[in-house]
Amino acid sequence: MIIQFNDFAITKKFEKLIYALIKTANKYSKFNQKKVQVDVSFVDSQRIRLLNKEQRNVDKVTDVLSFPTLNLKPLTKIKIKDYKDDIDPQTKHLMLGDIIICNEVAKKNAETYGHSYEREICYLVVHGFLHLIGYDHENEEDKKIMRALEESVLRKYKLTREEQ
Repeated sequence: MIIQFNDFAITKKFEKLIYALIKTANKYSKFNQKKVQVDVSFVDSQRIRLLNKEQRNVDKVTDVLSFPTLNLKPLTKIKIKDYKDDIDPQTKHLMLGDIIICNEVAKKNAETYGHSYEREICYLVVHGFLHLIGYDHENEEDKKIMRALEESVLRKYKLTREEQ
């Protein structure tokens, strides 16, 4: 698994935690693909608003955006060789897509929900990754499934709201 970070201020320790969270979400979701690549970027509110408007036609700031390269459904079993056009020629890994996180909104969310900024970023990363592999929260049933999966991943690293 390859995770590329597009941020100048992220520490190696935090990179390792994010890598571990995505690896765990990959496993717990039963997607279980080892040769995948995810790009994680941290942006300001102006940039995420522009992306949200350009890509989703929603003119507002948000905490996280996910841009999957594939159109997957939860629990989809795939063979990477079936996605030749989506394999990075240098790394030979399947490109799942981008997770874009707004630092400013993450900080506000952490304050609002009464947990740490680190926990909020970790939640947004897991949330974003699950979107890349087909999970969504458009209806109550799907939302419950996605939230339970997010919390089980975060619980493994003692990043639940109660443990903060």
